[in-house]
Amino acid sequence: MLSLACSYGPIISIAYNKRFQVFRCRIWINFLFLKRIPKTHFMKKLTLLFLISFFIIPGFSQEKRDLLQKESVEISLAKNLIKDFSEIGLPTYSDRDFWKTLPENLRKKYILEAEAKLTYDWPVVKATDYLEIIRSGERKQEVYAAPRSALVALVMGELAEGKGRFLDQIINGVWYYSEQTWWGWSAHLPEPAGLPDIDNPSIDLGVGEIANILSWTWYLFQNKFDEVHPFVSKRLKDEIMFKAIIPYYEREDFWWMGLDGSRTVNNWNPWTNHNMLTAILIMEDNQEQKVTGVQKVIRSLDVFLNQYPDDGGCDEGPSYWGRAGASLYQCLDLLKRATHRQFNVYNNLLIQNMGSYIYKAYIDYPYFINFADADATTGSRPQIIYSYGKDINNPVMQNFGAYLAKKQGWGTEIPDGKIDEQIMQLTLLDEIQKAPAENALIPDFWLPNTEVAGARDKAGSAKGFFFAAKGGHNDENHNHNDIGSCVLYFNGKPCLVDIGRENYVAKTFSDRRYEIWTMQSQFHNLPKINGVDQKEGRQYAAKNTSFSADPKKAVFSTDIASAYIEEAGVKKWVRTYRLDRGKKFTILDDYELSETGKSPTTLNFVSSNKVTEIAPGLLSLQGDGFTLEMKYNTKTVSPSIEFYEVTDSKLKYFWPGGITRIVFTVKNPGLKGNNKIEVAKVN
Repeated sequence: MLSLACSYGPIISIAYNKRFQVFRCRIWINFLFLKRIPKTHFMKKLTLLFLISFFIIPGFSQEKRDLLQKESVEISLAKNLIKDFSEIGLPTYSDRDFWKTLPENLRKKYILEAEAKLTYDWPVVKATDYLEIIRSGERKQEVYAAPRSALVALVMGELAEGKGRFLDQIINGVWYYSEQTWWGWSAHLPEPAGLPDIDNPSIDLGVGEIANILSWTWYLFQNKFDEVHPFVSKRLKDEIMFKAIIPYYEREDFWWMGLDGSRTVNNWNPWTNHNMLTAILIMEDNQEQKVTGVQKVIRSLDVFLNQYPDDGGCDEGPSYWGRAGASLYQCLDLLKRATHRQFNVYNNLLIQNMGSYIYKAYIDYPYFINFADADATTGSRPQIIYSYGKDINNPVMQNFGAYLAKKQGWGTEIPDGKIDEQIMQLTLLDEIQKAPAENALIPDFWLPNTEVAGARDKAGSAKGFFFAAKGGHNDENHNHNDIGSCVLYFNGKPCLVDIGRENYVAKTFSDRRYEIWTMQSQFHNLPKINGVDQKEGRQYAAKNTSFSADPKKAVFSTDIASAYIEEAGVKKWVRTYRLDRGKKFTILDDYELSETGKSPTTLNFVSSNKVTEIAPGLLSLQGDGFTLEMKYNTKTVSPSIEFYEVTDSKLKYFWPGGITRIVFTVKNPGLKGNNKIEVAKVN
């Protein structure tokens, strides 16, 4: 990639397309230079641009830590980086002793899964499959998922059996991908959306995933492919380089890299960078270029870390942590292995906090706190949690990983994930089975930067109440308008819930996102003030958020008034959650309005329980093995109970019995007032 920049002018980027023997030229022109601007006006606009970038662009950003770049300099990356991927020490196809000693039940399952794919007919990804995203909003991701699963199953079956029986189908698989225009997902196509441009290869999550899988396939079977025909491995390598690695080298404008400073990055960054790091380490022959490629991965990962809060909180939620903090750990682990164990940042407090987040956000198996787009349950990633905990010397996290592995049939079911992820799990199979397995039921936690807190009745026990609440702002990654919302569980089972999100469609990531009901504050445990919901945007943020905890109680408080637009007429709305351990959970509102009477003010609560009114001032919440009472003041509020049948397949998995919204209408709210709702166990 060649970039030319003129002073105060356009940036011209020229890239050579090796496949088609042509140069591609892109020109970026700053809006300041679209017209000839007098110098004085230019300086004013430049100052304004600086102020805008200073106050708006950083968003979530912290100080520029550049933690990984500093580590790479300290250890002399170029000197210590491996020259051959075999040096990382993971088993290969030729390590037959390893594969023969797998537990027999796992070997049989691997072989059976591969046998089921012996007659797999590799499908065509049609133009209309891609186009569906702009026609109906449907992502059609099953089109891409099936062949990927087939190839992984065949590779793992061949590794387990070692007789060459699955090689022809593996070759069919790599040839199938070699013939494809693009390996990504239709929802991620660059403009013009709808169809991939072979002349403009781009990298998304899907491209990264396939590049990783194909690189490992090439690494494991290159010699076997050559025995069949010399063009198989050659073609595969050419395609990996052209579709993934060379675009990674040449470009810095993929938003998820964060290298052009255009926007905040999220889980895409470590997820895709781990896949690209893997591909570069395997496929790149030129050691100097390999070092340069790895340095670029490190530089991009530093953007992710520089923007991460000091408390290690993942604003995308625990299920996305599986591709945020967990994928970052995969990068760190691979960098350590690829530098003969020299690259090591596990003593850094941020890295430690990013790991411990996953058990802080845990309720009881399989439930996790699911603010934003996160799911209410997640299997998480037991091996990564175990290994991460071990590397940062955190026994709570390490033992929690072993606990999750046990809950998920570790050693009786074959691992999930890509080829490298399954091999990693297999190498640790015996160690994790023998490790202490302990449920991570900490008494409470507080993430002051992310403004998320949680507490339970008693440390080490899922019995009784657990609650979590959030402050923050309404422009978080995978944001819902949910400032001040909470979740409440009893005996590890849901009571007041965050619904989560429906299946992703084009609308989910468009300017119509907040038309979707699950994104709106009225379908969270929040007030609708003078008929007005919370608004999306960084400026709609909580104020004066605090949390305190002691052996008897835990209290979370935040002023959510600034989350609402001016039409809501709200000056102050302090929402407080108080857990009196072993007794009750109380929701308190202290508000001040500038006007009332336009539209009703309501207090909304969303439950997966069966809700019935059993007496004035008393609702019954019947959950999974428990019954709670919700008490309210009949003089200040009146309830209505709304049942919503869940039809979306994604939500139906978590809430098969539907969702009930309790709507308390505030009676004659006045310009100042307060409300109290109590939830307690039925005696």
